[in-house]
Amino acid sequence: MTAISATMVKQLRDRTGQAMMDCKKALTETDGDMEKAVDLLRKKGMAVMEKRGGRETKEGRVISKIREDGKRAVLAMLCSETDFTSKNDDFLQASELMADAILNASVNPDSVEAVMNLDAGDGKTVGSVVNEIISKTGEKVTVGDFACFELTGSGKLYSYVHFNGKVGTLLQIETADDAVAASDAVQTLVSDLAMHITAINPESVTREDVDPEAVARERDVAVSQVKDKPANIVDKIVDGKMNKWYQQIVLLEQPFVKDDKKTVTQLLDEVGKEAGGEITVKCFRRLQIG
Repeated sequence: MTAISATMVKQLRDRTGQAMMDCKKALTETDGDMEKAVDLLRKKGMAVMEKRGGRETKEGRVISKIREDGKRAVLAMLCSETDFTSKNDDFLQASELMADAILNASVNPDSVEAVMNLDAGDGKTVGSVVNEIISKTGEKVTVGDFACFELTGSGKLYSYVHFNGKVGTLLQIETADDAVAASDAVQTLVSDLAMHITAINPESVTREDVDPEAVARERDVAVSQVKDKPANIVDKIVDGKMNKWYQQIVLLEQPFVKDDKKTVTQLLDEVGKEAGGEITVKCFRRLQIG
């Protein structure tokens, strides 16, 4: 049997962040094979994950990244059981690695499983990085929701994460040309819009984007509320109620959070005139921990 030296234990601890006793046990079980010991500790992390499978991950961190050329951006969540773990340096580094992996992926991942399989550097995947955090903390840690936008024409990608790290927004606008996108007015606009979305939480950009089933349910509620009204005015009242509902959930119809005398559509028109060209919101994504 291979003698397990203090140097070997320290090397394994440096690689995995596990307790000294756990590292010594892993090396002993694997007869001093460093790679097998690393794998053993990672499997231990997966066992912890399975054991705590029913636990809720209501803490964590929302993180955003934008590529240097401004053409690709990501917003993602790494979730944990406790706020204590989410503030741990290893957890914060893992969230950075996860976001970088999504940002640099050759193909946009379409599932959490795809994210877990992305290259995180140094021969690791996002999954193995997450597993190391699980092993170190004994908590359930999961990749949460994520979004990745890519700019193909003129426009701008912008992200905002609230100072508490728990909620953020990724926004994509399209502009008439690159000069409009580069204007100071548009830079202020995207910043204001991202904070508006983060604060107000709209569900869609336009009415057409709203889930038809949600529209049908809301209309049914509105109809039931006016069933005793004269038949000749029912449709008008229902339409009025639906318009008010759309103003609550549709970004372009919402009163702008910094000046509720104008809607977001009116804001876009104003800034477009100032910047010298049309501006449209293509898409947004808002993510929140908990």
